[in-house]
Amino acid sequence: MSENGNGEAGEGRAASPISNAVAVLRCFSVDEPLLGVTEIAAQVGLHKSSVSRILSTLESEGLVERDEPTRRFRLGLGIIAVAGPLLADLDVRRVAYPVLRELGEKTGETSALLLWNGHEAVSVEQIPSRHQVKHTTTLGTRYGTALSSSVQVFLATEPPERVRELLTTGAVQLPHTDSRALDAYAVRLAEAAAKGYAVNYGETSPDEVGVASPVYDHRGDVVAAVLISAPRFRVSPERLAEICDACARAAADVTRRLGGNAGGRAAAG
Repeated sequence: MSENGNGEAGEGRAASPISNAVAVLRCFSVDEPLLGVTEIAAQVGLHKSSVSRILSTLESEGLVERDEPTRRFRLGLGIIAVAGPLLADLDVRRVAYPVLRELGEKTGETSALLLWNGHEAVSVEQIPSRHQVKHTTTLGTRYGTALSSSVQVFLATEPPERVRELLTTGAVQLPHTDSRALDAYAVRLAEAAAKGYAVNYGETSPDEVGVASPVYDHRGDVVAAVLISAPRFRVSPERLAEICDACARAAADVTRRLGGNAGGRAAAG
């Protein structure tokens, strides 16, 4: 590089703040998904202090995320909220779309696909219900409450110590975080994993019911969650059982289309 170690040559460029932010984002790649401030500063030719300020702003918007073990940065799922066309490049979204449409037609309720960013479930696709009264969310919406069905699906795959850390620090919100509540929640996650679906029956919103099931990749890792969202007045206990079954079958269908492996468990179908 021609600039000195502090990046003074690059700092002298007449670049706008937006151009600098874009340059920082473009530093991340498949080969280098994790980068530190010094590495980014060297690539874009800016002072480390300038890069730190840019990263702080991008992090507050969810466009980058900090990898806590290394204190380096990676791209965040918040980019999905401002870059809709990129969603077409997500294999799981493309594969899931026809399944979500079929699921919506079968249940009459809103179906959606969510990804996990480490502490939140992020909506990346949605097929709204055909009913006038329905529950919908915009793409990029994030769910960070422990009782959300999609959050349960993802947390059920995390190590117990990681789940406790997320809950006790407030990164994922649970109404009570005493030992008794944490133990009860751990049991709930284990049950959700065993059943192949998680339920939120009016626990985060009294008027809404959510059911979510995991989607697996070829390694058997959970890479997404299929969600059904419905007004609570339309979901009786009997109807809830039907929705749970439909959601699990849809998630299993997406898993099969991805060439995934449901952790050795028999897929619904």
